[in-house]
Amino acid sequence: MMAKFKPQKDEKVIISLRISMKQLEELDAKAARADISRNEMINQCIKYALDNMAEEDDA
Repeated sequence: MMAKFKPQKDEKVIISLRISMKQLEELDAKAARADISRNEMINQCIKYALDNMAEEDDA
């Protein structure tokens, strides 16, 4: 049975991030192609990385 949908608002915080100009340009280009904001692209990339990161036991 599928879990029931429960709408909720995720709390967001503002942070400062330093990345190379080359990475920023690539990130912006990919976000534009996906028609999403830079912020949304960064959030999705972080989520993907965290969800797919090897656990310490797997390393």
